[in-house]
Amino acid sequence: MNAVRGSILLADDEEKILKRLGRALRDEGHDVVEATTAREAQRHLGERAFDLLVVDNVMPGMTGMDLIRELAQTTSPGERPQIVMMTAHGSTQIVREAFKLGVEDFLEKPFEVDELLALARRAVKSLRLQTERQYLISERDAEFNHYGIVGRSRAMQEVIERSALVAETKSTVLITGETGTGKEMVARLIHHRSAQREMPLIKVNCAAIPDTLLESELFGHVRGAFTGATMTKRGKFALADGGTIFLDEIGTLSVAIQSKLLRVLQEREFEPLGAERTQRVDVRVIAATNRDLKQMVSEGRFQEDLYYRLNVIPVAIPPLRERRDDIPVLIEHFVQKHRQRTGKRIDGVAEDVVQSLQRYEWPGNVRELENTIERAVVLATGPQITAGSISLLGATSAPSPGLPSLGLHQNLEWVERETIRRALEQSGGIKKDAAELMGISQRALSYYLAKYRID
Repeated sequence: MNAVRGSILLADDEEKILKRLGRALRDEGHDVVEATTAREAQRHLGERAFDLLVVDNVMPGMTGMDLIRELAQTTSPGERPQIVMMTAHGSTQIVREAFKLGVEDFLEKPFEVDELLALARRAVKSLRLQTERQYLISERDAEFNHYGIVGRSRAMQEVIERSALVAETKSTVLITGETGTGKEMVARLIHHRSAQREMPLIKVNCAAIPDTLLESELFGHVRGAFTGATMTKRGKFALADGGTIFLDEIGTLSVAIQSKLLRVLQEREFEPLGAERTQRVDVRVIAATNRDLKQMVSEGRFQEDLYYRLNVIPVAIPPLRERRDDIPVLIEHFVQKHRQRTGKRIDGVAEDVVQSLQRYEWPGNVRELENTIERAVVLATGPQITAGSISLLGATSAPSPGLPSLGLHQNLEWVERETIRRALEQSGGIKKDAAELMGISQRALSYYLAKYRID
């Protein structure tokens, strides 16, 4: 198991004690910053985030308790470090107040260095566990022993085998595949089979965060770095230190963010926004995209150096239409999953429905198939899912306003054409509105319009 190392702020006005404790903590692998006054410690807390604050209570001027009170007033519990107070002059009242303000533990002077080391290990490990809970990190080895990846086709077995081999290294991985193919599940598989499995897996959807906020989200910022930065924030790379960061939709990054990411991959260091101190991290990067990055490089929209840094080990996930043999086992898997969730008694799916679903093109891939089966389980009126319960193109149990409920036909192509026709009628021919009515993307709608030559 990897040693748990953290960032620690140590504050004591007795310099000899400060140096001795700092040296012992560094020998354990911790990143230690020392302060001889509470004001100095306050300044460091404004400049960067720490895992642990070890602070003496009695110091000239601002006391340790004063600093703790200010932290309690200006930060939320999830934004401040764990706190250990050192004191030789503690009272019951101080101890009671300190615990109320979030102090984790006390060290009564004089104490052995080993006591501090044990507290530091426990505090940093506890904070890491909290981070894991926050990002829903858990060992989920129940689903086919591949963290949700279901597939018996040769193509998917190759993806699983390649991912397992990649997991044994710390190399950067680039996962490619269409939307809905399961890129995040492959990233989870790689992380949970790696030596870093007990450390955080931090996920970032680059497309979901505006460029103006993404730099702060990835690298963090210090208080006052920009308008509205009222407190120091730890970025995703800092949270992932010692573990893995998964950067989804990497092809949407701006050129400016690409440059900063390239530096992290090359140097393993970065500066939070507004900070003067460089922060080093030990992070395994897994990136994913549904775009052709090589084509983007040739068009000047993606940095060539970054592309080669990311594409150290490529993992390509085939679309569902290229592995139709997996559809029956996926159907069975999703039926079981959603009947347990809904409490409905569903024995299976009619054979003619399975065959029809195998012929369907699935532009939304596995995600679209799961949504379809979930709806079918909800709509089923008997022990078996029949054609009457199957609805493609986003039809739901509660039809969208103005969109008539379809009398579903066993001929899926007829259902597709009729759904598109009615949605276009209701939207006045506006494709964006028609796609929203059907619960699909505009890209998927364009696919069907071309497929059925609908003008």
